[in-house]
Amino acid sequence: MKKEFLDLQKKRRTIYALGDKVDQTPEELVPFLEDVIKEAPSAFNSQTTRAIFAFGEAQDKIWDITAANLKKVMNNDEAFEANTKPKIDSFKNAYATILWFTDMDVVHSLEEQFPTYKDNFYDWSEQAQGNAQYAVWTALAENGIGANLQHYNPLIDAEIDKEFDVPKSWRLRAQLNFGSIEAPAGDKEFMEDSERFRVFK
Repeated sequence: MKKEFLDLQKKRRTIYALGDKVDQTPEELVPFLEDVIKEAPSAFNSQTTRAIFAFGEAQDKIWDITAANLKKVMNNDEAFEANTKPKIDSFKNAYATILWFTDMDVVHSLEEQFPTYKDNFYDWSEQAQGNAQYAVWTALAENGIGANLQHYNPLIDAEIDKEFDVPKSWRLRAQLNFGSIEAPAGDKEFMEDSERFRVFK
């Protein structure tokens, strides 16, 4: 069995210590990552995943919005300054952030076209999200770029929609930060195979 892909999977980790020292320019990265997303599978080839690539000041704005909204809901300035703000600042220190969305107009259209599968299309759109996010994350790792995936939706949705002129049908699902790897990920633990897998012959 060839194991190149497995080795690449092992290289893809959650990297929290990210910097902005990435060799590739946005002009090089964006078309490449767009192609990666386009090649990710989706049920019925529905292509429900949407993405906004944010660099520089645009990326800073994402995390400024997130910090401001977290500060409001926490209602504890001391805890915010001690724990939350440094975490958000670490995301802001990355090279870029991808905002991931699902186009709900497409989901609803499929529900109408194929009523037999109506209850499945949203779940399938989430699977498409996972496929695309994992593909991009792994492609970044292949190029020596670290990343971590965050989920501050729906707390930040309204302001993100306004700031980035997001279409009304797009629903925010996640935020993927990426950049130079400033410190490696820690050891990864796995549950027992006997609790996870079953084989029948």
